[in-house]
Amino acid sequence: MTVDTVDQQAYDVCVVGSGPAGLIFALEYTRLNPERRVLLLEYGYKGQTAVNPLDDTIEIKNSINHHSPYECTNKGLGGSSATWGGRCVMYDEVDFIDRPIVADGCTWELSLFREMANYVTRAAEYFECGNPVFDLNKSPEFREHRIAENFSEGIVTDSVVERWSMPTRFGDRYAKDVAERPNLTFVQGGEAREFAQPDEAGNVSSLLVRDVQTKKTFTVRAKAFVLAAGTQETTRILLRNPQLFDNLGGVPTALGRYYQGHLSGKIASVRFKGDPYKTDYGFLRDADGTYIRRRFQFSTQFLVEQNLLNTAIWLDNPLYFNPEHRSGAMSFMYLAMIMPILGKKLAPPAIAHSVTKGKVTGIPQHLGNILRGLPGSLVTPVTIFYKRYLLKRKLPGVFLFSPENRYALHFHAEQVPDAANRMELGPDGETLVIHYDLTEQDIDSVIKLHRVLDNWLRQEGCGELEYWYADDELPAAIRAMSRDGIHQSGTTRIADSPEKGVVDPNLRVWGSENVFVCSSSVFPTSGQANPTFFLGAFAARLAEHVTKLHENN
Repeated sequence: MTVDTVDQQAYDVCVVGSGPAGLIFALEYTRLNPERRVLLLEYGYKGQTAVNPLDDTIEIKNSINHHSPYECTNKGLGGSSATWGGRCVMYDEVDFIDRPIVADGCTWELSLFREMANYVTRAAEYFECGNPVFDLNKSPEFREHRIAENFSEGIVTDSVVERWSMPTRFGDRYAKDVAERPNLTFVQGGEAREFAQPDEAGNVSSLLVRDVQTKKTFTVRAKAFVLAAGTQETTRILLRNPQLFDNLGGVPTALGRYYQGHLSGKIASVRFKGDPYKTDYGFLRDADGTYIRRRFQFSTQFLVEQNLLNTAIWLDNPLYFNPEHRSGAMSFMYLAMIMPILGKKLAPPAIAHSVTKGKVTGIPQHLGNILRGLPGSLVTPVTIFYKRYLLKRKLPGVFLFSPENRYALHFHAEQVPDAANRMELGPDGETLVIHYDLTEQDIDSVIKLHRVLDNWLRQEGCGELEYWYADDELPAAIRAMSRDGIHQSGTTRIADSPEKGVVDPNLRVWGSENVFVCSSSVFPTSGQANPTFFLGAFAARLAEHVTKLHENN
């Protein structure tokens, strides 16, 4: 549809952003309301260059711990799912409990967590990650098995799993559905700029949109607006539109603040004592073929009692760039990843960095590993390549068997909702300035939970941890290796009042009646989970909520 035509129409809903959240909302709402009209507005467009004005006007104040904007997001239909790995993880009960360590920063309720269970199945259908059972104790096929010999659950668990999508590239997967939905209009190359002033009841009548290519503006009129443009751009739009909060008497203090991601990295290995062939070191396959994987987590009661941050720890490979692992297959894959052209085709930048750590080192030693490991040095990568790139349901990652029953441990940890971590507009009113750092509490919790895991494994006679750093080196090591900006949350957080948050539990922007946010920016706590899947459940819930609102009006 042309811009001029859009300018003359009135819609029931205008959705800003066509990533997984925007697409799920738009497809769900139009399915539930075949007589109502939806406009799906996307900044990206076909033929757009890699460099774009939005990412160019993001300023990262801490490039050590935060990826560049070009590594965090994608423009176009499907959004960041274009480079998404496919990991689907559920949030946990503890994420909805206000603990002292989160400093009154948990502004959503356990009742909301329980309600979200009603939308998980629908989200799983969109993400194509199989039957959404995230606890193997509820699976007859796996509940009698453990991650390693002699392990038993207690304050440490091994039954919570991550499920893996195809990975589903939402743009490719749902382009046909968008095109064939008669009540859904998709417009590319439009930047959401300025909302109309809310009336006394809080209703916003229109949104001014700028054509990305021509710079001409047009107006979208709708009964409701859903901001699903990702955390960065959703936050920037709201910061740029303070008039949305005029009925409150001012912008909520939480807007742009409490920005969170995850601490992530490796500081230790685990050596199990049992039979290495009985260790679940890699992927399991569900009955329908979906890949799933165990991780160590910690019980809700223990985390609350000990005032620690939610953290997942899973078995991993040694550092690829260090040739001391002596694995020919790992050395081959590392060398492939650091090759300028091939590496970019094998994995998106952020994922490639997690493998190479940005290091080009030890090439002669890596070549030696490959030669000593022939033919396995080549056979294993070829087999992995086939499963990872040539099948419809792709192998999500690479985890290599250790005959010594020793595996690196990868941690993925919650952050404290710290008001100093924030997004704000620069003096020009356009640049998005991102302040992001790690707190001592973030780092201390990671260290303490490794100690807990070590003590538990020793107590059970299952294994023990082997640290890569001296005790006094651990904080600096964690700070140096943790880098996020991909799992963005917190800047428009859910709360029961505008004094504590930006949106209400139904994702309505405080001060308005018909503007909603569907982004992980609404999550007040980051938990241990990648946010994409859980956001999909929120998108399905929001579609149902807006449907009920429109039915009553």
